[in-house]
Amino acid sequence: MDVRRFFSAHIDNLRKLYLDQVEHLLSAEEQIMEALPKMIEAASGSELKSVLQNHLQETREQVSRLEQIVQQSVGKLEPKRSKPMAALVDEASELVGDAKNDPVRDVAIITACQRIEHYEIAVYSAVCNYAEIIGETEQSRLLEKTLEQEKNASEALSGLAESANTRADRAA
Repeated sequence: MDVRRFFSAHIDNLRKLYLDQVEHLLSAEEQIMEALPKMIEAASGSELKSVLQNHLQETREQVSRLEQIVQQSVGKLEPKRSKPMAALVDEASELVGDAKNDPVRDVAIITACQRIEHYEIAVYSAVCNYAEIIGETEQSRLLEKTLEQEKNASEALSGLAESANTRADRAA
């Protein structure tokens, strides 16, 4: 086995890295679309449910934008699986499943979703920069829109966290 193959898919320029990361983001968003309905169902707070439902709709839009970028760039999707997102979603499922009451479950959902949002913010920030550097201005604009949605989702979750944490503390 070629050791270099183990560590990379022969990504030898920024454009290839960019496209690889866009495909991974598409996988990540698809995994989130699958996980969010379960989190919405598990949530007890109406505000939390609303934030998650809003983000599910945004995630559908984000998938559409990523598919548009892939179509423009390579014409066909090369299936990839975002391993970091799979791990984050699995961890979220375990964390939510381990919560023994509604207030603690809501805090677990907020915590898990914030982890996911922070991962997305990091990757979208990098990919937006790549798109600018390689001259994909329109794609960068699409990615920037998604980045702003991810930041807004993180802020909304942070806004719910303090009161949810207090309710969970009182429930103990």
